[in-house]
Amino acid sequence: MTKKQLAIGTLIEAYGLHAAAWLTEEAEPGAPNDIAYFKNIAQICEKGKFDFYFIADTPACRTTDVETWARSPMYMNQLEPITLLTALADATSKIGLAATASTTFYEPYNLARLYASLDHISNGRAGWNIVTSANDFAARNFGADRLPPHNKRYAKAREFYQVVTALWDTWEDDAFVYDKESGLNFDPAKMHVLDHEGEFFKVNGALNIARPPQGYPVIVEAGASETGKEFAAETAEAVFGVATDIEEAVAFYKDLKGRMPRFGRNPDHLKVLAGATIVVGDNAEEAKARFDHWQSLIHPDVGLLRIKQDIETDLSDLPLDEPVPVDRIPAESNHHRAYFEEIAGMIRKGLTLRQICQQYTRSKVTIFGSPEEIADMMQEWLEREACDGFMITFPVIPSTLSDFVEKVVPVLQARGIFREDYTGSTLREHLGLPRPENRYTVARAKAAADEKAVANG
Repeated sequence: MTKKQLAIGTLIEAYGLHAAAWLTEEAEPGAPNDIAYFKNIAQICEKGKFDFYFIADTPACRTTDVETWARSPMYMNQLEPITLLTALADATSKIGLAATASTTFYEPYNLARLYASLDHISNGRAGWNIVTSANDFAARNFGADRLPPHNKRYAKAREFYQVVTALWDTWEDDAFVYDKESGLNFDPAKMHVLDHEGEFFKVNGALNIARPPQGYPVIVEAGASETGKEFAAETAEAVFGVATDIEEAVAFYKDLKGRMPRFGRNPDHLKVLAGATIVVGDNAEEAKARFDHWQSLIHPDVGLLRIKQDIETDLSDLPLDEPVPVDRIPAESNHHRAYFEEIAGMIRKGLTLRQICQQYTRSKVTIFGSPEEIADMMQEWLEREACDGFMITFPVIPSTLSDFVEKVVPVLQARGIFREDYTGSTLREHLGLPRPENRYTVARAKAAADEKAVANG
């Protein structure tokens, strides 16, 4: 029997995802704006046969605590992701190309057109990570002081998704006939104008580009809240898991997939990808020592600011080497729920503020070990149904990425749980996801079948 196959995506930042990655010897000063650098990284990922290359994004620059952000410049110098992925489409041929775009700050028409274009340019390799945004820096760029409440952002996201997918269905797959003899470029009967008026959006028009090669770009999400899980069960095709141990991951996997039948969806049409940071060494001790060195480079002010950002409360008045009082945990968060819970959990365990600064990983499993040890963990999570694969963050680029591709991928391939080569050409094919049918084509076929049934008595 064929073994279940891992899906693997990777979230790429110029220097890596570690808060002090830019301080390491291998970090190239001009990397964030160097397209040749990113092309090389994408080609390493494609050499590793990854399902997709992913870019997280926010439409904002940090504008407070700038002295501290100068020590850990997250999102302070970053290419716009669709522009970057379009360039990477020309430098690669198989790997999927996915990026974040916010339903809080985009307009549905613009986003639908951007991702449809990326899907055409890449020949069917685009993916859209739906987010509602989670910081107030972005809100201030768009005329608001704070983000809207969590539930309202998700209500808007649901309507946004409905509008975007309807726009992607503007043209049926065979609408463009290019018939020179008849003089018809497209079949007018297979173009459909959207007339939508909802709580958040009013759209009356049609998308001015043919239906994407994948039907819809692959829909990616990362909801950990109850609202987020419901939205993912209804709409997502890949979800980034946030569990930090296998039992929690098994429960999340079962919970999320168990919700899907209520929305008429097959649980196999959603891939749960566990978030993991991976460092390869000759053994776990060596790999952990590398990571501990990078941790030692994090300035305390940076650790404190990351905590402040994610739980919306300032702990900088507390001693670094004493446990954080439990009563300093806020009652709730309007930002990333998973990040909030991770920090709150460390406070409840009695960790000192310094320990929290150095151990906080933004809800990812951190794996240290030899190639075989890492493969063991990945295989166990797959076989226990804790995930369908992994969304890997590499702390320092390109070394930890290259180590994984050169040393771990061959072990996974030898075990028969990861592809030797790509067998398809689209991101949907890589992930084993069906191509959505055009809603108007389906409706026409149903109407014809009903008419035939009536005629036949």
